Amino acid sequence: MASQSQGIQQLLQAEKRAAEKVAEARKRKNRRLKQAKEEAQAEIEQYRMQRDKDFKTKEAAALGSHGNSAVEVDKETVGKMGSIQTSYQQNREGVLGNLLKMVCDIKPEIHVNYRFAG
Repeated sequence: MASQSQGIQQLLQAEKRAAEKVAEARKRKNRRLKQAKEEAQAEIEQYRMQRDKDFKTKEAAALGSHGNSAVEVDKETVGKMGSIQTSYQQNREGVLGNLLKMVCDIKPEIHVNYRFAG
């Protein structure tokens, strides 16, 4: 009878050690999952920062080219305005002379479609 109780004691101790090993394995598994989650989160954050940096670089390049376009358009506009002013100064007297000549030199004529009533 003593050997049976000793066998039962050994089984209970073995069961207790197995339960402890399973509990320890579960703890290790949970720690490892938590660590993997933290590593993945750090990797995601690093990737997000890299993509954000790339986006900002491309955005700055795109906005920079738009800014250059605006400067070029402004330069072109100033150039065209200058040429228009020059043309105005050169042709002003001639145009005014032609306009005054047409207004002041009136030649009265009867229109070709006018019919005498008679």
